[in-house]
Amino acid sequence: MIDTLDQLREIYADLPVPASTEKVTDRLTPEYFEYIKHSPFCALATVGPEGLDCSPRGDEGNVVFVEDEKTLALPDRRGNNRIDSLSNIIRDPRVSLMFLIPGSNTIIRVNGTGKISADPALLEKYTAHGKAPRTVTLITINEIYFQCARAPMRAGLWNGNPAPDLPKPGQILASMTDGEVGGKDYDDAWLDRALKSMW
Repeated sequence: MIDTLDQLREIYADLPVPASTEKVTDRLTPEYFEYIKHSPFCALATVGPEGLDCSPRGDEGNVVFVEDEKTLALPDRRGNNRIDSLSNIIRDPRVSLMFLIPGSNTIIRVNGTGKISADPALLEKYTAHGKAPRTVTLITINEIYFQCARAPMRAGLWNGNPAPDLPKPGQILASMTDGEVGGKDYDDAWLDRALKSMW
């Protein structure tokens, strides 16, 4: 097992090439702005007293909005009401975002700090389909950079292959609750239920 930094550095002795270090900046450049503007999906990672959380965030068009070169705005659209990420940010403002753009193997990463706002003007600004988000997370960028494209290339992320036949959420719930929650009716009604409550 590798349990010291010296052991780790011995294995990864090659220094990062300039492209791996020079891509990092502490604010939005025009090029990074284009990626953020076109990304409909990101993963939001947070940390709190109970541990780590990584939550999917998606929207039509772009999922995150640019307030200025140092600030991003992430409206909280309808979800499961667990508020794991938001609870973490209240207690530990560190956040990390990983942006995906369908068809592009370039991933954008942002590390920074978040604050949660319920300012009515901000909620109104990010209203979608007539429904305002309940909160907006304002993220101060500490660093932003693009990620090497090898991972999505290896995964064939955008190769158009259909998804495998996987257990449905209702099946998972039924299995975990001895049939008290979920089941076939849950799965059959899911798409209609989701389409009526996207925002």
